[in-house]
Amino acid sequence: MTSTTSLASSQVLAAARRFRAEADAAEVGLFAQALVWARLHVVTDPEEAATWADSPVLLAGDGAPMVSEFCVSEFAAVLGMSRESGRFLLAHALEIAYRLPKIWVRVQSGELQVWRARRIAEKTLHLSLEAAGFVDDQIAGFAHRIGPAATERLVDEAVARFMPQEAAKIAAAAADGRFVTIDHTQQSFAGTSLIRGELDLADATDLDQALIRGAETLKAVGSTDSLDARRATALGALARGQDGLNLETARSVTLFVHLAPDAHHTGFATVENKGPNLVTLEQVKTWAVGGNLVIRPVIDLNKPITSIGYQPSATLRDQVILRDQTCVFAYCNRSARSADLDHIEPYDPDGPPDQTTTANLGSLCRPHHRLKTFGGWSYTMIEPGTYLWISPHGYQYLRDQTGTTDLTPRPVDPPGS
Repeated sequence: MTSTTSLASSQVLAAARRFRAEADAAEVGLFAQALVWARLHVVTDPEEAATWADSPVLLAGDGAPMVSEFCVSEFAAVLGMSRESGRFLLAHALEIAYRLPKIWVRVQSGELQVWRARRIAEKTLHLSLEAAGFVDDQIAGFAHRIGPAATERLVDEAVARFMPQEAAKIAAAAADGRFVTIDHTQQSFAGTSLIRGELDLADATDLDQALIRGAETLKAVGSTDSLDARRATALGALARGQDGLNLETARSVTLFVHLAPDAHHTGFATVENKGPNLVTLEQVKTWAVGGNLVIRPVIDLNKPITSIGYQPSATLRDQVILRDQTCVFAYCNRSARSADLDHIEPYDPDGPPDQTTTANLGSLCRPHHRLKTFGGWSYTMIEPGTYLWISPHGYQYLRDQTGTTDLTPRPVDPPGS
């Protein structure tokens, strides 16, 4: 029975891969026809061109041709799409063919799935031609495995390098967008009010930590409310000064700020914490004013670090997190900051003292940590930050900082069949 079930499972996986390959090929064909349709309806008068909604913004960026406003609806209708969906399809086809040519070559060859290429194109539509070219150069070689977060980091870098005025506007808009509103006009039957807001990253981090402490305190004294409810109660306690909240207290907030080698020239940095990816160096300085600014030494990601015992040291933990950036399971993009550090070779209490080391730790979110421990998956580290995963049915996936590569050709019979 077990062998029969295993064979049936393998056949299902193999069939699914074949259908996926056929669907991917069909998507490439459809995308190519979208481009042909757009080229058949090129116009030179901006008054006749298709734009985004009622704005004067053209479908694709500088370097792409304008297309007739009326061609969008007919193409969308024949595909059973809304006009808006058809507009996105044509815009992405133009963006990739004219402004991301290296990515377009990979789409045409079948090496890159259309949905992955379109996800990149959506992020580059607002870029200058030079900035879009930079993203194309940097991303094309591994576009088949890059995740959204890495794409956004590259787009932010392109903005900082080639569009400094736009970068300044983004940073200013983030600061100007701060607000807090409390809506008392739509109270619920439970007597609650809705609060919405957008805070400075450091202030938001302070508040989040205060709510975490408050929720833990309430639980410790016997509260049976949910975590969300305890956080809400803790916020009310803060408003009444019951946590000793002192706005003059020097802040001690951990922000993960990454500076590019030429940050002094561009004037921008990226922040790893939840919040805006792109910030000015001046903003980073304001977070430190009046606070406890802790500068940690740069961690060499290539230098092996070993901790005695099961628990990694703080330095080793930071090294692994910075190296991996996300959970290292195939296709997972959850932040390594909130992940477990997994011993790739299981820790043996009676084993040698050097088991908790750079070469034997990987960042795994809790669900994938459990999957590796109990679900039959296994993985090895090929080189620092590069992992080879093997599924229970023998499929293999290579995972590194740029994403995941499926090493099992498609379509293919199940491994070992």
